[in-house]
This record gives sequence, C-alpha cells and structure tokens, in this order.
Amino acid sequence: METLRINSWDELLNELFADSWNEDIRRFRSRFAFRGLSDSSYRLDTTLMRLGGQYVELERHLLRNFKKYAHRNIVERDSLWHWLSVAQHYGLPTRLLDWTYSPFIAMHFATSNIEKFNIDGVIWAVNYVKAHELLPQTLKKRLADEGANVMTVGMLSEVVNSLSEFDALANDKLTIFFEPPSIDDRIVNQHAFCSVMSDPSMALESWLENQPGISRRIIIPAALKWEIRDKLDQANVNERVLFPGLDGLSRWLKRHYSPST
Repeated sequence: METLRINSWDELLNELFADSWNEDIRRFRSRFAFRGLSDSSYRLDTTLMRLGGQYVELERHLLRNFKKYAHRNIVERDSLWHWLSVAQHYGLPTRLLDWTYSPFIAMHFATSNIEKFNIDGVIWAVNYVKAHELLPQTLKKRLADEGANVMTVGMLSEVVNSLSEFDALANDKLTIFFEPPSIDDRIVNQHAFCSVMSDPSMALESWLENQPGISRRIIIPAALKWEIRDKLDQANVNERVLFPGLDGLSRWLKRHYSPST
C-alpha cells in the first residue's frame, strides 16, 4: 500500500486530486473514496469491531433489536441495506465505514479535533472503481446494467438482502462501496457514502494490503494542521455546514475560538 507524506497545502491538494482525469469523458472526475482521520495510527476499524468482545456474533442481535425498537417509518424500505444505513447514521455499531467523495471534507475530519494537533493525521484514498472490479459477477452485472460505479441501497437489495447471503456471496473477501439514502442534510452535505465488507471480522486495510494499486495513505504532518484547518474554515468547510443544527454550530464555534496553544 502506498503511503505518502506531504509537506505543504499545495502538495496535499495535488495528491488528493491526483488521477482525477477521466479520458473517456474528458472531465476531471475522481474515482476515489476519501476518509480523514485525526491520528495516522488509527486503523480502518468499523464501529462493530471497536465494540470488542464477540462482536461478530453480536452483529445480528444488534441489528435485530434496532429494527425491533426503532420506528418502522424511519426507513423508506424494509431492506437490510436501508436498515444498516440508518443504524450506522444513528450510532449503532455496524460493519459499515463512512467515506466521502470530497477531499475537502476528508481534510476536515483529519483536522477537526484540535486535541490531536500534536499528532500526524491521515487521509485514506481508495479507488472504488478498481475495488468493484473484484466483485462477483452478479454485482458487477448490476453495476453495468445501471451504468454506475457505486451501488445504491436499492441496487444492493435486488441482489442480496440478508447478512448470511452477503457473507456467502463470494469465496474471497469483497468490499462494496454504496450510497446510503439521504436520511438528512448531514449525509447530503458531507457528500457521504459507505463501504461494507463481506467479512465483518476483517479490517478494510488488511484487505487493501492484498490489493495493490487500489489505495494510498496521505500523511498530514502535525505542523501543517493549523494551516489546513484555517484555510478550510475560510472555505466554509466546517462543522456548521457538515452537521446542520445547533450541535454543529456549537462545535464549530468552540473549535473556532479555541486558542492555538
């Protein structure tokens, strides 16, 4: 897996927008999913993994009880992927990982925690088109039929609609990137989508290590974080926009007026 360490704002922009030219349509259209983390040592562990214990066995119990106690009208359709998306959005431990199409939003999440400004951050970039070339034929055909590069919850529901079906879909481990339903403005404003692995016990980075040319890690030095943070704020990429509501407003103001030491 390629790991790059940048040394300036300009260098960071160049790396995040690298390989974004699409010759077929002659447009700059990146095919990378981005995930920003405030600490470069953080792994791509799901919230389900971070639950600990016998989390693989607990996954079905968590989702079953979430569906049992949640209001039925909270999802637009009673499918596995709708329920997983809503559960992830509201904080239930799941096997999903959150990503964004936007390099700037990934930069925000890598620099939003000022208590981590003495530690290097990281932005993960994964080519989801190349990842989907490794999917089984049934899923690749569904993407091709739709003329899409990323699944939707509706498309996934047409192919597989239970965890056991998904886990048994391929002999090899697979990773799917899909767009959740636009439950609220937070998902829309964050330009968000998700990844899901067929093996809930496998960290995505372990899978990526065996897939050369699909991903890279861009290390953000601690010394550069304040410059990135201030420029993002000036560009209006902040908590007030990404987390609409009084909680996001309060988080933005608290960070914005915190001293730099």
